[in-house]
Amino acid sequence: MAKEACWSRRRKASVCMADLFTRFTPGDIPLNEYPRPQLRRAAWQNLNGWWEYTLQDAAAFWQAFSAGAPYPWRAPDAYVGRILVPFCFESVLSGAGRPVGPQTLMVYRRAFSVDHYDTGKRTLLHFGAVDYACIVYVNGAEAGRHEGGFCPFSFEITDLLQEGENELCVCAADPTDAADMPRGKQVLHPKGIWYTGVSGIWQTVWLEQVPRVYLRGLRFTPALDSVTVEADCEVPVELTVLEGEQPVACAAVAGRAVLALPEPKHWTPEHPFLYRVKIAAGEDRAESYFALRTFGIGPGPSGRPCLLLNGRPYFQKGLLDQGYWPDGLYTAPTDTALCLDIENAKSLGFNMLRKHIKVEPARWYYHCDRLGMLVWQDMPSGGTCTDFWVHVAAPNLGRQLPEGRVERAVRRTPAGRAAQERQLAEMVAALYNAPCICLWVPFNEGWGQFDAARIAAAVRQMDPTRPVDHASGWHDQGAGDLLSRHRYILPLRPPRCAEGEERAFAVTEYGGYSQVVPGHVWSEQNSFGYVMFKDSVRLTAAYRKLHRRQVLPLLRAGLCAVVYTQLTDVEGEVNGLFTYDRALCKVDGETVRRINAELTF
Repeated sequence: MAKEACWSRRRKASVCMADLFTRFTPGDIPLNEYPRPQLRRAAWQNLNGWWEYTLQDAAAFWQAFSAGAPYPWRAPDAYVGRILVPFCFESVLSGAGRPVGPQTLMVYRRAFSVDHYDTGKRTLLHFGAVDYACIVYVNGAEAGRHEGGFCPFSFEITDLLQEGENELCVCAADPTDAADMPRGKQVLHPKGIWYTGVSGIWQTVWLEQVPRVYLRGLRFTPALDSVTVEADCEVPVELTVLEGEQPVACAAVAGRAVLALPEPKHWTPEHPFLYRVKIAAGEDRAESYFALRTFGIGPGPSGRPCLLLNGRPYFQKGLLDQGYWPDGLYTAPTDTALCLDIENAKSLGFNMLRKHIKVEPARWYYHCDRLGMLVWQDMPSGGTCTDFWVHVAAPNLGRQLPEGRVERAVRRTPAGRAAQERQLAEMVAALYNAPCICLWVPFNEGWGQFDAARIAAAVRQMDPTRPVDHASGWHDQGAGDLLSRHRYILPLRPPRCAEGEERAFAVTEYGGYSQVVPGHVWSEQNSFGYVMFKDSVRLTAAYRKLHRRQVLPLLRAGLCAVVYTQLTDVEGEVNGLFTYDRALCKVDGETVRRINAELTF
């Protein structure tokens, strides 16, 4: 009873802030924009909207899913409610607004018609993301299954379709933090820096028609004057590259080709130029885009290694961005809202966002690409964080523990480790083409950390074009490309570097200065922050003092990137520059812009 009362109070806070965003009515299709901008086709159908749902016991589902065995599922006699896809069960916008436990099976159902489809073509069913494990049925037959709550997947369902009405059912279950699979900051009992779980469908569901022979995938690897293109297709792929509407290059790609670009235009946050691409593969037609830019590590102005953009030192000034919303949780209520965080960060002079242990929908990366925002992409963490010495005391005392000590503390199972590696590879592959992503972060603060040096090498093999922060903040194993430090409350100091250190020095989390703004918080009684300030004037003064006395002097020690915590408040955590509802900026914007102007080479 107490748990349900607590959930009710939190829902009321969320409903209040949700009034600033969107209300959906029957017939509305939320997030109706094309969901995959990097491979866009004309023939598609959005399946977002109101679905039926019921809840069942998940024991048999987990047993079958874990064994890779058929799941003897039968459609229920009745569904108990409606849910607005793609919002998760726990969110207010879903219409369900309720917690879902690890032993609860979420069963979704909706009808759809393909009577207007071309019967000579194939039909693909796409999911942006379903958290965490799911089995999908079309007209009672299994179409496929997927494990992992953050990446897109699809099934060909052509042979399962019928004339008239078709039935799509999704059975999904989510252990959240009852298992050590990748989950980010989701927990069953949120408080402090741990947030509400996200269960079930939380990104767009959509259908797409393609010819019998079609382009399955396209991979762009840019240089400064050319782009290498790899095409997954049974026939040669004709590419036309455009600047605006003007063709500037073309090629027939049979597997792999290099396209030289005349008078190349380079992508930067200040000038985010994107080349358009028109694609013809047999009867298949699509559009895409890429940018010319490179990332790396090289000598900086101080003589120490630094981060490079297009071969030149470039100071990256960023914000921690956790991608939570008061009404949609992991899912922004609208595409306009999805853009808002990027635009807010740019308005304050930041050029980078660290997407913190979450993977966003493809459209978020597209908006970063077109607006000009660098992205550090975290892999969502798993494991446990229960050892105070390993997870709190040692790092803040400057103790970097060896890998074996960290692994024993987080108690990762073989299944959890395998899932982490498999889903890390899935994430890198899914986001490889995004021009904005400039760095990968496999592990954060020892959360689920294991074999960090080996994992960093594996990421570099998957993608040799971007640097890697192998263990952000804590328990450095001497690998990756960054000497990465986190610091809250205690003073920022230059790192102790070994002779010949070739990694770039970055403060990858710091600040966390906090303020409770009445009427704009999740809970005024249970707000969390590292250092609290009573009002915007005091908060701004502290922000200015922190940067003048501690951050800016580190430029002489080779500092080349910073990540301030954080962009917005998140649930009970009130250390955002913006309130959770995005209604107010807590600090003086001009002060932040002036400081960011000084954070440069």
